[in-house]
Order: sequence, then structure tokens, then C-alpha cells
Amino acid sequence: MSKFYFFLWFRWAIRLFTCSVILAFVLSTLITSYIYVKQGMPSLDSEILTALLHVEIFWFPIVWSFTVLLALFRSLKYIFNICIAGYELKLYSCDLKDIILHVGYGDLVKVWRKWFMLIIWLVGAMMILSLSYTYMFTSFEGVFEWFNIYWLFSFILVAGYFSFIFISGRCKRVKVTKC
Repeated sequence: MSKFYFFLWFRWAIRLFTCSVILAFVLSTLITSYIYVKQGMPSLDSEILTALLHVEIFWFPIVWSFTVLLALFRSLKYIFNICIAGYELKLYSCDLKDIILHVGYGDLVKVWRKWFMLIIWLVGAMMILSLSYTYMFTSFEGVFEWFNIYWLFSFILVAGYFSFIFISGRCKRVKVTKC
């Protein structure tokens, strides 16, 4: 069973990472291109390229904060009905009688809310533990000295693993079955 949860989490984590990073890169590139065009499209020399790179680097974590949320919603669709190590997650209809074989985004809204709240609570617990560790064992004065989207994303990944273990207990429509 632990093999099932690990490989389910691993597939989910790869999908979450690739979707959120690619979308964030595309959007931050569009923002950078818009700024470049708005400034009159000066000739590209080393200073302009360096400035554009700095603008891209500035916008990437900001945009990634939003694309992670979108990727969290989209990635949940792909964890159902996949046989991994003899088990699979099944999503049932609202009356709990029928298995939904082709999961759509409309089928996920209620499940996603419960799963997202579970992720929030798990990330919050990790934040409390990491903040306690920070105050006791490091020289940092507060959370905003070290906390950024990269730490948040790693906390989301860790919380995602545990959320898959707890989701069938929290949501009646999700069951782990043998395949």
C-alpha cells in the first residue's frame, strides 16, 4: 500500500511541477515581452537582455504563486482510475453508487475543496514546526526572512503525499480499491 501512495504522489508531484512551472514561465515571459514592447522595443544589447532577464526573474515567483493553485486543481483529475501497485483511487458519484470512469473538472469541485483544505492544514502544521525550528535553532528573526514560493511549493509537495493517505477518510466519494 505504501508503494501505491508513493508512486501516486510521485506522478502527481511531477505533473504539478511541470504544469505550474511551464505555465509560470510562459506567463512571466508574456509579461516581460509586454513590458519590452511597452518600452518601445529598444535594440537588444547586453544591458537590455540583462534587464529583461531580471524582469523575468522578478515576475516568475509571483506568477508561479498563482499557477500552483491552478495546477493543484488540474492535477487532481489525473490521480483517479490509474492502477498503481495493485491499487487505484476511484471517484464515486454523489449518490455513492456509480464509479466515475471519465473524471471531469466538474466532478472534482467538492472533492478538490476538501482535499485543498487538507493540504492547507498540513502545510500550516509544517509551517508551525518550521517556524518553531527557525526561532530555536537559527538566527532568522521571522518567517519572511526565509519563506518564499520555493519553500511553500516544497511544503505543498510533502503535504500532498500525506493528503493522498487521508483523502479517502475525509471524502466519502473517494475510495482506494484493488485493481
